Amino acid sequence: MLQVRKSQQRGYADHGWLRSFHSFSFAGYYDPAYMGWGNLRVINEDRVAAGAGFGTHGHKDMEIISYVLSGELAHKDSIGNIETIPPGDVQRMSAGRGVMHSEFNHKADETTHFLQIWIEPNVRGIAPGYEQKSFPASEKRGRLRQVASPDGADGSVQLHADARLYAGLFDGDETAELTLDPKRKSYVHLVRGDLVVNGTPLGTGDAAMLEGESRLELGHGKGAEVLVFDLAA
Repeated sequence: MLQVRKSQQRGYADHGWLRSFHSFSFAGYYDPAYMGWGNLRVINEDRVAAGAGFGTHGHKDMEIISYVLSGELAHKDSIGNIETIPPGDVQRMSAGRGVMHSEFNHKADETTHFLQIWIEPNVRGIAPGYEQKSFPASEKRGRLRQVASPDGADGSVQLHADARLYAGLFDGDETAELTLDPKRKSYVHLVRGDLVVNGTPLGTGDAAMLEGESRLELGHGKGAEVLVFDLAA
């Protein structure tokens, strides 16, 4: 089964300094049909205005991934990390038994555009942790590059969750396939561009929710950047 979630079906919030699309129920957006998919709980597409950001706030028992599309995101947390996340980097923060952090766009003239992703952990109460790695476009061109996994495979950031995340860039004749376990769930989020997923066309911001499928086929890309999640059911 493949179910398409169109970009315009997502929740939306405009706070002035922050414009955010919610793929799943979050904050003031609630839809009982979209509470998550497998152990994927949140995908927020955020645009943070110049000089603005999220003040210090807390999280607990969640694996949080930041994926920057343009601009930069400044991160500071209660376990001593002070980092800047540029496009091409994947940041993983394990909230564990509790962590405080802030995220800011310190640029004076540029919006920060990023995805905030939450995945439910398979262990709780662990010490909070942080990891950040760079994945250049050349490693994602015409293929699915594993960028997050439970075992840190292929140099990916390591998740305390039963999930894997792949990123890819596709244009023209470039194609990729991924073998799926029909007993698990998969989620394809098209960050930008156009892409055909298992014969179904997607546009910027669209997603495909898959279950009971044994193969994922991607192709016919036009400026496409895509994230693919392999998830616990």
